[in-house]
Amino acid sequence: MDFDFSDEQEQLRDAVRKWVDKAYGFARRRAISQGGGFSADAYRELADMGLCGLYVPQDHGGMGMGPVEGMIVMEELGRGLVLEPVAQALMAGTVLQAFAPAELAAAWLPGIASGEKLVVLAHQERAARYRLDRCTTVASLRDGSWSLTGAKSVVCLGDKADALLVPAMVDERIAMFLVQARTPGVSTRGYATIDGGRAAELVLDHADATLLTTQGQQALDHAVDVGIACLCAEAVGVMERTVAITAEYMNTRKQFGMPISSFQALRHRAADMKMQLELARSMSFYASLKLHLPGAERRAAVARAKYQLGNSMRFIGQQAIQLHGGIGVTDDYVVSHYFKRLTQMELSFGDTLHHLETVAASMQDSAGVFA
Repeated sequence: MDFDFSDEQEQLRDAVRKWVDKAYGFARRRAISQGGGFSADAYRELADMGLCGLYVPQDHGGMGMGPVEGMIVMEELGRGLVLEPVAQALMAGTVLQAFAPAELAAAWLPGIASGEKLVVLAHQERAARYRLDRCTTVASLRDGSWSLTGAKSVVCLGDKADALLVPAMVDERIAMFLVQARTPGVSTRGYATIDGGRAAELVLDHADATLLTTQGQQALDHAVDVGIACLCAEAVGVMERTVAITAEYMNTRKQFGMPISSFQALRHRAADMKMQLELARSMSFYASLKLHLPGAERRAAVARAKYQLGNSMRFIGQQAIQLHGGIGVTDDYVVSHYFKRLTQMELSFGDTLHHLETVAASMQDSAGVFA
């Protein structure tokens, strides 16, 4: 199998990396975080580069690219700890083009691609424990119109979004709906997240909604799998930069008149960080390359990837703090922000133990030996 990137993919990587290095420095990110965790200007800049429409077909104003390009983009955004929700745009674009009626897709995909419309997934509920088949939000049909009643938690930029993709129960089955955020019956409470971003609690009280698909479970699974693959790729970028910052610090920090990088025990720990990074990178590739598979096989693949990425994120983040010492947890020093981002990512879309359970269940009788 050829793992070399094409010239076009390398050009895409270079373009995103240059934007991160020149336009999204640590000072700007801190200002965005302190200002609420989202910058419409930065999001528009990303959209102008075509990144929000990466998965949107060209006839709807997008770039019509695939998971490998998405992986490349998310890696580079991870290096810069970019807060703006490109992954949510990729998830929404995937669901709308794969499951929505043509008219609904045509109404929203161009806006997503241009960055004029922010559409996010609102699926988590308090009692679900990361399970995607547990949903208490209820959809009601009256006089040909749908309305939703329920609550969703930790919705990425839920109070800033123009619309939300919301799973709800219809006759004991999950369907997927699109809810416009400024419609009556929709209320949100936004708050800052530990990594400097923003999320919200969403309450729906007979809120008007548009049915996207009655295949809600399949649509939700697909959206979350795309989100996990994006998160894995972003985590590789975050970890790569964390390892680089730690190595630079070890080469400059002196103890007993010598750089601490000369101490064998610390060099071994740095080597272990690098090993975990490369394990994570290979599993990120694996997740992105499996997104085209049927549902059950795709779900098992991304669970394997998220399990390894979770272990790597926790190890690299904690080792970086240990090797830096006290300065590593100060807000003024950049590595503390990488650590907080890794901590939150490890818990997003299901924590490590949740995905270990999924991996174990998929092994069945073979226990993975002959699978």
